Amino acid sequence: MTTQQNWDRARWLWWLALLGGVSFFAVVYQRLDGPTIWAWKASGVGLLALWAAANARGKHGWMIAATLAFGALGDWLLDAKGLETGAVAFVIGHIIAIALYLMNRRPRLTSSQRLLVWLTMPATLAIVWGMLSPAPGWWHAALYSLFVAAMAAAAWTSRFPRYRAGIGAMLFLASDLFIFAGEGGALSNDITQWLVWPLYFGGQTLIAWGVVSTLARETV
Repeated sequence: MTTQQNWDRARWLWWLALLGGVSFFAVVYQRLDGPTIWAWKASGVGLLALWAAANARGKHGWMIAATLAFGALGDWLLDAKGLETGAVAFVIGHIIAIALYLMNRRPRLTSSQRLLVWLTMPATLAIVWGMLSPAPGWWHAALYSLFVAAMAAAAWTSRFPRYRAGIGAMLFLASDLFIFAGEGGALSNDITQWLVWPLYFGGQTLIAWGVVSTLARETV
């Protein structure tokens, strides 16, 4: 058997996840709604979570599976129960992800990498403030965005492949900033609808691939 086959269990879940996530863009474009659509929305990241669980060999493997599972739950709750409830699920997932990345810190960082990490959270806060204030409740979005920014910064400093997990986390952050741009009127929703889902699902997919493949290969 090849190394790929040795570590990668249930590859069919990976392909189903891609099918669910990529096909959902048609729903975004047509702006459909309803319980079936909510389940479809959650299917992409939910199947990534199942694929991660199938390949989990230890605590860190289960942590990335839980991170993705809370992301899928957030996807469903945003539409089924509301923005704040969905945000709570995402925050829990971000906290687990931050802990995972901090447990897997990269031994050394270059000066430019450190600068990016230190700038991520204040820059995110400044962008959200500029787009949403002084609208009522803008600080809720700012508080949530800090968790996403902290997750992205932690992923960037982790030992997981930067061009997968690191960039994936930054794409996740960008997707949320485009959501806020649409809500605050900085960009038209006709523009942001083309950006948010591809950035979000692409980011989650890269995170899953980078973290799961690294952890699973180490235990083959």
